[in-house]
Amino acid sequence: MSYQEHFLNSAISEFRKYKGMGDKTFAQLSNEDLLWQPSEHSNCISQIVKHMVGNMLSRWTNFLTEDGEKSWRNRESEFEAPYMTKSEMSTAWEAGWQCLFNALDSVSPENFDHPIKIRNESHSIVEAIHRQLAHYSGHVGQIVLLAKIRKGENWVSLSIPKGGSEQFNRTMFNN
Repeated sequence: MSYQEHFLNSAISEFRKYKGMGDKTFAQLSNEDLLWQPSEHSNCISQIVKHMVGNMLSRWTNFLTEDGEKSWRNRESEFEAPYMTKSEMSTAWEAGWQCLFNALDSVSPENFDHPIKIRNESHSIVEAIHRQLAHYSGHVGQIVLLAKIRKGENWVSLSIPKGGSEQFNRTMFNN
């Protein structure tokens, strides 16, 4: 396996992990939870998802041939009217991720050195992917934190629950 293929497989795996964290978070939330804001100056989960989807569709549509900041994107509107239902939000979430995975599927060792433009700034494919992976992981972290605060004691941990490290390690190391 080439370096390029290894890198792409690793990046796709990481993107899938973050998508999965979002999916598992949304499964615990109601429509009301998705629209909850801790303060009037905060974004609700639905708005964060709307921003992520807008970014994904802009960055990954025609990834190899067009600037990642599309003329049709209105970033400011992503923070205004949130998706009002879990269904509407989930449909958009899936479309954003599908756009991303389709774009990554179009990258090959033959086009791996093709420069990628984002806001007229040139990036290597590695840099462009890292930029988006960092962006989305940060927003998924915000989503998870908001959900955890909102659900309180009813939150089901997405990783090792507090106080569960020792048992987890025993299981992992078969002790």
